[in-house]
Amino acid sequence: MSSGKIVDKSAQHTIQKQSECVKSTAPQNVTVILPAFNEEISIGSIVLLTRHYADNVIVVDDGSSDRTAEIARKAGAEVIIHEVNKGKGAALKTGFEAADDLGADIIVTMDSDGQHNPAEIPKLVEPIIKGEADMVNGNRYLNGLDQNTPSYRRIGQTILDGVTKLNSGIQITDSQSGFRAFSASTKDVFRFKAKGMAIESEMLADAGKSGLRIAEVEIGVRYDVDCSTVNPIKHGFGVLFMILKDIEFNKPLYYLTIPGLVLGISGLVMGTFFIQDFTMGKSLYFGPTMLMILFIIIGSFMALTGILLHSISAILEDAKAF
Repeated sequence: MSSGKIVDKSAQHTIQKQSECVKSTAPQNVTVILPAFNEEISIGSIVLLTRHYADNVIVVDDGSSDRTAEIARKAGAEVIIHEVNKGKGAALKTGFEAADDLGADIIVTMDSDGQHNPAEIPKLVEPIIKGEADMVNGNRYLNGLDQNTPSYRRIGQTILDGVTKLNSGIQITDSQSGFRAFSASTKDVFRFKAKGMAIESEMLADAGKSGLRIAEVEIGVRYDVDCSTVNPIKHGFGVLFMILKDIEFNKPLYYLTIPGLVLGISGLVMGTFFIQDFTMGKSLYFGPTMLMILFIIIGSFMALTGILLHSISAILEDAKAF
């Protein structure tokens, strides 16, 4: 009898392994989304290269004034045109909807300026095919920030990674990567509200909030093809502002309550010293006294507002659960 049980377990294990093998090697419809704005120089070659590693290539022409759409279509891409520029978030939303219509199992997003290498798509989608992740982030700095990267980029990247981690709760080291892969089942998780490049951080915040399994794989990047006309410092501050606004709504305790407590406690400490001076017969100066009062009032208001918003957010989350 005991040997029969062993045989049964062995057979069961074999069947399970075969099932896992079939699942991991089953054909997957990989669809790549390329949001594009005035990328006629690079879009043709990127589409042609990407088609070698994907079943479908979707180019979302976000209000371009050049021949981006025409060239992408001739290169073999499915082209969707926004008549006016709506921003990267809206372009990705359009792309995700189109990928769903094409029956995508895995959705890959790439920048269309040639920074990313389409040959790395198989490496990016592998954790999803194996069932190890719901989302994969292509990481340019998995082994540390590249020393060839300009110093202002390294500083900005470190700051944006830090605030994104705070907002999303995800330990990630390249929060601004545009080269990512998603299981198609995640398509309803994302808001796609951010209009600029802050969409990368917003998607991580949504992924963290939904509890998605996120993996990172190392990718290469080319900065010599960056044709962006946006000042990188201005761009960095814009992304930072959008992330902080997101934190304000997602984590008001961090954004309001903690800074409020710091201000309030600072005011109380100042008040303690003022009272000591007053009891010793010293005069109180108008400026520092008013500053103390402002610290206490503003700090208390911020702390209470953060607690109130946190409570409202918790109630709304409970309501969604039902």
